[in-house]
Amino acid sequence: MNPEAIREILTQVKFPGFSRDIVSFGLVRDIRCEPGLTTVKIEVQTRDAQVPERIFKDCHAVLDAIPGIGEVKVEIEVKDAPAAGGLAGTVGKSSIPGVKRVIAIASGKGGVGKSTVASNLAVALAATGARVGLCDCDLYGPSVAQMFGVNERPMANVIVRGPMATRYTQQFLRQVAWDELDYLILDLPPGTGDIQLTIVQTVSVDGVIIVTTPQEVALIDARKAVSMFAKVNVPVLGLIENMAWFECDAGKRYYLFGEGGGVREAQTLDVPLLGRIPIDIATREGGDSGTPVASRDPGANKVSAAFHQIAAVTRSTVPVS
Repeated sequence: MNPEAIREILTQVKFPGFSRDIVSFGLVRDIRCEPGLTTVKIEVQTRDAQVPERIFKDCHAVLDAIPGIGEVKVEIEVKDAPAAGGLAGTVGKSSIPGVKRVIAIASGKGGVGKSTVASNLAVALAATGARVGLCDCDLYGPSVAQMFGVNERPMANVIVRGPMATRYTQQFLRQVAWDELDYLILDLPPGTGDIQLTIVQTVSVDGVIIVTTPQEVALIDARKAVSMFAKVNVPVLGLIENMAWFECDAGKRYYLFGEGGGVREAQTLDVPLLGRIPIDIATREGGDSGTPVASRDPGANKVSAAFHQIAAVTRSTVPVS
């Protein structure tokens, strides 16, 4: 056996909980083949002790089955998790030139208003005086351009190649002239798949905000999202309960998706509840017309006020120098 053959065999080993293998994620750092001994060195970042244990067992399962391979040694280095509070390990770091802080907006499922939250948070952060960029990472259902009334094609000064969605996403992040930004907001695709994992493993993300609605079917997937980010050492900055209620002209609230689910979930997960966003006609109209509701006077619109409050908390939690 030679290192190339061993590496090919290791593509059968998936990262726990995902469909992508440890080789394509770049976790296999070194392979040495000596007479009677094969040594594989793997590096993984995680807080979950079950992740390296699962990888170790799965590597042995595929390698020990090779006839005549001899002794197999699988050495796994687990990198230290960030310090308490989550941000100490990422301060001053960014793999995107010119960007000081990267904040991801995520959800476990679609339809919870994640892009609306990402767009309005970006507007509210910009209102604090910060230089803010926003990247729609959902290749299959992009909506940010519509929410800002943009319909022209971007100017390209590089050749865009690559059939894989993850490669396109990397081009969005690294081959865009972001200029000098205080914050880059990443509107991640819904779910907990390969694109999300690739982004957080290849970009120094300073924190993630989880968006959910109050109903249990959304909260189940929000838990999965929190679990995924914990495994890859991305701090969860907090949870936003979107579509929390509808308030009629008479001032009565109707909890269309249940009451307080996001509040209880934040307590269960031990993460901050950053805000509760009601269903609001002006928010929908702003998204359709290309004028996010956060651009309105916070004193005249409750949803705008809520997003500006979330932006203030976010900026204090993830400050820029």
